[in-house]
Amino acid sequence: MGSWETDRLYIIDPQSLQVRDEIQAPGRPYGMAAVGGELRAVVAHGDEDDRYLYRVRNGAFDLASKTPCPDLTGSFMTARGSTIYLGQMHYQRILEMSSDYAIQREIALPTRCAGFAFGPDGRFYMISADAEFENLSFGTLDVTQDRPQFESIRALPDEARYLLHDGSTWWTSLRDSNEIATF
Repeated sequence: MGSWETDRLYIIDPQSLQVRDEIQAPGRPYGMAAVGGELRAVVAHGDEDDRYLYRVRNGAFDLASKTPCPDLTGSFMTARGSTIYLGQMHYQRILEMSSDYAIQREIALPTRCAGFAFGPDGRFYMISADAEFENLSFGTLDVTQDRPQFESIRALPDEARYLLHDGSTWWTSLRDSNEIATF
């Protein structure tokens, strides 16, 4: 879990929700994804909120791995194998990238996005939002298409941000409440 207030990543025990360890980030942490045996993270820097990609190895950010996000923007992130998916809300798209951050293709989103992840069935799931970032909905999106359509499954609270599936449970954060929620 990343914290904007402390600029840290927290390793959380999924059963007790107790913090097991923490890692100081070099800025405000946004998206994270496991790629191979390491964690990749989007981190914001400075007053302009420019976004960079980092590798997290052996309990620390690898500062030498700092790589600018395309257009210095990016937030949500997930991975499937060595393919990384980076969300760019401003451009209403997801970039599909190789593990060295080379862009393979762009996926145009039909709505704003408040998080995404692959589910246990291998499908891509997303939290969809309207232009005001309200009326959030959890559903699926076929990322094999260049202009996929969102298929809603259920409504979520308007403060839901990020999405993660741990093999049995969906997780999100309720940003305004500073809470983690499961469904």
